[in-house]
Amino acid sequence: MERPRAVITGVGAYYPDYVLTNEELSRMVDTTDEWIMTRIGIKERRILRDADKGSAYLGARAVEDLFRKTGLKPEEVDLLICCTVTADMHFPANGNVISDMVGIKNAFSFDLNAGCSGFLYGLTTATQYVESGRYKKVIVVGAEKMSAITDYTDRATCPIFGDAAAAVLLEPTTEDVGVIDHILRSDGMGRVHLHMKAGGSLKPPTIDTVLAREHYIYQEGQPVFKHAVSNMADVSVEVMKRNNLTSEDVAWLVPHQANLRIIKATGERMGLPKEKVMVNIHKYGNTTSATIPLCLYEWEDQLKKGDNLILAAFGAGFTWGAIYLKWGYTHKG
Repeated sequence: MERPRAVITGVGAYYPDYVLTNEELSRMVDTTDEWIMTRIGIKERRILRDADKGSAYLGARAVEDLFRKTGLKPEEVDLLICCTVTADMHFPANGNVISDMVGIKNAFSFDLNAGCSGFLYGLTTATQYVESGRYKKVIVVGAEKMSAITDYTDRATCPIFGDAAAAVLLEPTTEDVGVIDHILRSDGMGRVHLHMKAGGSLKPPTIDTVLAREHYIYQEGQPVFKHAVSNMADVSVEVMKRNNLTSEDVAWLVPHQANLRIIKATGERMGLPKEKVMVNIHKYGNTTSATIPLCLYEWEDQLKKGDNLILAAFGAGFTWGAIYLKWGYTHKG
């Protein structure tokens, strides 16, 4: 029996209504619209202001949107993977919480943390379950409330991040579409440059860690930028070469939205014109595990069945990777 491929058959998303603009941010911290746009490329970001709602709420709304668009019923889902670095709690898993919120009862669920590469790791993991032949309907959701761990007194990091969630449905197919290949990498040396200092078992929360503001994102911009530019571009070119793809063969690059300069550098290394590169960082900022599926959501009407897509990301860990997939459907309004 031919082994099935895993193909994306639907996309859903949710982002909060509140828009935090660069102008408003400049009244909170010493920064300007020009500084942010020049160095990062972000104009505004969405923020979940409800104190009683976390990333699971965002993820549940994205999954509900996926249900609405695809006609999928909660009882049909076999597995849900939540990719996140901002789970509501250390435990239980956000995937469990989201499943309960949307009425998924006949499935198992778990969380996956790979920083900004989370969605790529999650999509690759879900693909293995579908290819096994045992799982027919698998949801991968990237859900992040980055505002919860962003220090709005730190001008180096607070302009970067936003809140959002997006989800995809994976199903088996024997057609020539779906996830074709992937390359994933990690290097733990990068942990010194991008992490949260306290809150884990190594340095549990105390009054001192809170007063020292050690429960927010800590990032050393230059080394992170340097590694992101080289590694994200390298792995994207590698997956193209491995599958004999030229720049003409690639319909779209779907890059993680962390920094406009990194996105441009990756596209240029792949030989792609800017018209083939999905960019929405100016509207949403870096929503970590949600950026790539959020791009798929926004570009869904422009994607055609059989389009060659390269998904690429770089994140804390360090983690990075690229996925080559053929898009599975042409969206009809």
